[in-house]
Amino acid sequence: MNRDEPAGPPVAIAMKGYPRLSETFIAQELLGLQQLGLPFAIWSLRHPTDAARHLMHSEITAPLHYLPEYLHDEPLRVLRGLGRALLRPSILRLLAAFLRDLGRDRTRNRLRRLGQACVMARELPPGTRHLHVHYLHTPASVIRYAALSRGLTWSFSAHAKDIWTTPDWEKREKIADARWGVTCTRDGHAELARLADRPDKVALVYHGLDLDRFPPPPARPPRDGADAADPVRFVTIGRAVEKKGFDDLLSALAALPADLAWRLVHIGGGEKLAALKARAEALGLAGRIDWRGPLAQDGVIAALREADLFVLPSKQAGDGDRDGLPNVVMEAASQGLAIVATDFAGIPEFVRHDTDGLLVVPGDVAALAGALAALARAPERRAGFGGAAYARLTGHFSAQAGLARIHAALTGRIGGPAP
Repeated sequence: MNRDEPAGPPVAIAMKGYPRLSETFIAQELLGLQQLGLPFAIWSLRHPTDAARHLMHSEITAPLHYLPEYLHDEPLRVLRGLGRALLRPSILRLLAAFLRDLGRDRTRNRLRRLGQACVMARELPPGTRHLHVHYLHTPASVIRYAALSRGLTWSFSAHAKDIWTTPDWEKREKIADARWGVTCTRDGHAELARLADRPDKVALVYHGLDLDRFPPPPARPPRDGADAADPVRFVTIGRAVEKKGFDDLLSALAALPADLAWRLVHIGGGEKLAALKARAEALGLAGRIDWRGPLAQDGVIAALREADLFVLPSKQAGDGDRDGLPNVVMEAASQGLAIVATDFAGIPEFVRHDTDGLLVVPGDVAALAGALAALARAPERRAGFGGAAYARLTGHFSAQAGLARIHAALTGRIGGPAP
């Protein structure tokens, strides 16, 4: 390392892709840490794929570094990283960890993570003292290997898919190697605590919502689905992937009473979007659904303010993937919307059944249709639920408390104890 090279910030924060429209909780945390004065750099395993960006992304001024997404794209950069790793005294520890992992995961992905880690370890500025990573699956593999190579401490924020689709052996070993970790739902915390090497290794820290970024809830007309010229307005937000349950939502919408006037706005991209549109067409719903695609946060807020009811029928995907506590649920509450969702994953940690909205069993299309129909026809009940959800958000789920705990762990003593 060149002695004249700037020391750089003491913390490097890594993630799979940056920036991403679907990961407002990460952008919110990064901006909050910046505002609290933490010097850090961002390291991303992938370049962005979203055309739009949230306003928060433009406000984050941390240095941003991209690792080679595919090793063959930047072979010289990878070779320099591997060469530097071979010269470090830590090479035996790194190779031992990597070969143990490779023996249980014989994939190209595992090789790619080692290559990315060697690039990162070489390119981290000399002042880097601690690494933090969002997601415990592949991003944490890169950070774990980079930390081993450079002799640094590291920590993690685990969220949803990474908890439920990563093998137990891998989670157990990563938790043991990390200095500390956090996660954002009770069931995720219980799963990681089950595998942790000590009781205080992983803490439950909710993301919450930065309420300064959201206007107060609007006044809404009392739509009840009786007027075809002014139908009740549903809104749902999320990537078109199996765990969001949008296939169940379409089936539920098709089962609504014929005399109920409604429209749905969907916001989000995703691999199953074309299939969902085709399914809506086959069910005769296409004329009632506005597919808006992925939007920046101002577009999301505008859609929430136009809506009468928020719906999110999350469920477990076939590969075990599931939601945590989706930020969009709290964003809906920020605009005083009643919520119809499933009693699943982290959702009931925020939404109280028959207080903030209605919860149904995942995959129960008839119950989902019944909940939508009941609230569509009851504007006063919706208003009561929406007011309760807003009060719960502002009273118990602001971002500041959780952010302060993350900041305290990353400052004071870099790589300190669990928050």
